[in-house]
Amino acid sequence: MEWLYLLIAGIFETGWAIAMKYSEGFTKFYPTLFTAISLFLSMYLLEKALKVIPVGTGYAIWTGIGIIGTTLLGILLFGEATNIGRLACIMLIVFGIIGLKLM
Repeated sequence: MEWLYLLIAGIFETGWAIAMKYSEGFTKFYPTLFTAISLFLSMYLLEKALKVIPVGTGYAIWTGIGIIGTTLLGILLFGEATNIGRLACIMLIVFGIIGLKLM
């Protein structure tokens, strides 16, 4: 169950980062509210996951999910740059997450 908490926490990590971009410096109410709720849920679920998962592993996977999700949504939603080097680095993070889960 802790691994599911960690996965969902990583998704909310992505959610608050993207919502923060939409909040335009916390000047828009709903994106700001979504940022705050997502941040709380991300931290809450991370805390639940870290009761069993080692802190270094859990934190690395949580941030990795956030990095991957935020980067991909940045490309899709905001037209951020895509190039082979950037995508290759994201794949390295994916492999790192898989490796940490398997260890």
